[in-house]
Amino acid sequence: MQKAVVLLSGGLDSAVALYLAKSQGYEVHAVSFDYGQRHETELNYAKKNAKKAGVAAHKIVTLNLGDFGGSSLTDKNIEVEDGDVSRNDIPVTYVPARNMVFLSIAASYAESIEAQNIFIGVSEVDYSGYVDCRQDFIDAMEAAINKGTVMGAEDNKPIKIHAPFVNKTKAEEIKLGMELGVDFSLTWSCYRGGEKPCGTCDSCLLRAKAFAEAGFEDGLLK
Repeated sequence: MQKAVVLLSGGLDSAVALYLAKSQGYEVHAVSFDYGQRHETELNYAKKNAKKAGVAAHKIVTLNLGDFGGSSLTDKNIEVEDGDVSRNDIPVTYVPARNMVFLSIAASYAESIEAQNIFIGVSEVDYSGYVDCRQDFIDAMEAAINKGTVMGAEDNKPIKIHAPFVNKTKAEEIKLGMELGVDFSLTWSCYRGGEKPCGTCDSCLLRAKAFAEAGFEDGLLK
């Protein structure tokens, strides 16, 4: 059985990516990040998802991107603004180079267990405008990983980054997740990280829009 490292944030995108990797026959090794995010609630949901899916391993890596500031997700002095699903600019919730950091660590983990596959649930169709959710970034990271690992550069065992939703909407993801048996009540999206979703941040609005378009009730809100 081939191994795959899945970036598991606790959100709906990563949950569907996790179940998709399992459905494709991979031995799944999930990795989550405690990076100083204000919505650390998502880590509890990542643990629940990993347990229910029966992954081979679930690692939680601690690093404090909040030391650098620059994002309302990691800097308590910057307010999480109300969402706007029609925005074209990059919101203040963007964490500088976050997915670059995450994929680099995932590549290190993948090489240590000889996994040639990494799954990440990014999309450039229905998302908050982040530059590290785009196909050209994924392609560049895959190329860099295979230049900077023995597996890729010397052993002819290239590491593939799977971004299965990069051209899909969240509504399409939800429909796929329903087919795969994802329990969306075990996923968290809210950027503000309270006991209940705020319902007004970018992530909450995108989630509500996606469930409405997919024609399903959001199990988290029951």
